[in-house]
Amino acid sequence: MIKTSIPGFFLKKAQKKDVPVILELIKGIAEYEKLSHEVVATEELLEKNLFGEKSYAEVILGYEGERAVGFALFFHNFSTFTGRPGLYLEDLFVYEEYRGKGYGKQLLLYLAKLAVERNCARYEWV
Repeated sequence: MIKTSIPGFFLKKAQKKDVPVILELIKGIAEYEKLSHEVVATEELLEKNLFGEKSYAEVILGYEGERAVGFALFFHNFSTFTGRPGLYLEDLFVYEEYRGKGYGKQLLLYLAKLAVERNCARYEWV
């Protein structure tokens, strides 16, 4: 558990057992963006590509109490000019009923700190 400055809200690095929660959050962001029809991810694909022999991305989950209410999915890229990795935020999502509480900001701040800890040359989100 990673404490935040918001009482009752904490972050957690996702583990293999969290795959069903991750998929539900992915479906949540797809629904929000009106792109549900494009989701082809499955629990099996997520388990293989997030927690398999080669991990292609990482996930941080945001919890209010016992419920996962948001997530950030990110991975490393690389800067040839600096010779260092970068951190790329692919998706950030908080369920609508939990927005406006600063949870998304806490996810962003955590990743910024992580980028510094990992000596990344940049932190990007498009």
